[in-house]
Amino acid sequence: MDTKPCTSGLSENAVMITRVADRQWHALEDDLVVGRGYAKYRPDGRLFVSIDAWHDAAFDRLAEAMLAALPAPLYTVVDEADVELTAGWRRAGFTTRRREWEYAVPTDSRITGLDEVLPPPGITIVPAGQADDGLLRAVDRAIRDEVEATIGWQSMPAEVIPRPEGDTIVDPSKYAVAATPDRYLGLIRVVTVNRPRIGLVAVRVGEQRRGIARSLLAHALGTLHNSGFTEAWTEVQESNRSATALFEGIGARPMSSNLELVR
Repeated sequence: MDTKPCTSGLSENAVMITRVADRQWHALEDDLVVGRGYAKYRPDGRLFVSIDAWHDAAFDRLAEAMLAALPAPLYTVVDEADVELTAGWRRAGFTTRRREWEYAVPTDSRITGLDEVLPPPGITIVPAGQADDGLLRAVDRAIRDEVEATIGWQSMPAEVIPRPEGDTIVDPSKYAVAATPDRYLGLIRVVTVNRPRIGLVAVRVGEQRRGIARSLLAHALGTLHNSGFTEAWTEVQESNRSATALFEGIGARPMSSNLELVR
């Protein structure tokens, strides 16, 4: 544990920055915790930082201590509507790496226009919970390798689900797939906790532009609609024009945006 005193701009009292654990800090003022900061490695190896502070002085002191102790580059994700938090990270030297839009996606086929969408000939949609585990993991690995070899997996949605080392499929029951008799060509992951979220829609490079992604969406959204959900949610990177066109083409509405910042 280490401490670092500094002067708060809001009072005569000193703000004390204390490292309370590995990659965890507290800001103390009059023995009261007025801010917390922590850093965590994502599964892709990048180090993300977060600060929750009562006022700018505590934020700035925490950021100063954390940046001095942690290796670069550092990343963070903020709601773009949170002007104060975004400004705090910019004062600390962070710049925008990318923007990610959150969309509300209707499930009613009368709105999406997906009511008559069928898979291409020779392809069937295997519902969530029925996919072969080995084939599912094979197509997931193949798609991830294809992405990494082109635009890079770091360009995909900022939210990364924690997973066991080396395993990219956390819960096979969340995936529906587009299948031929001997292999899978694409997949869609839908998680329903507080609200349905489409975490991933992906198709093998050699099988794209055949309508497979639309077929997977038609299946997943139809399933949600039959379960009583009127909307689902998803995130799309602003520069991913094909994904943007896919979702906006079925009536999805941008609701908010997140910024991934880097220093």
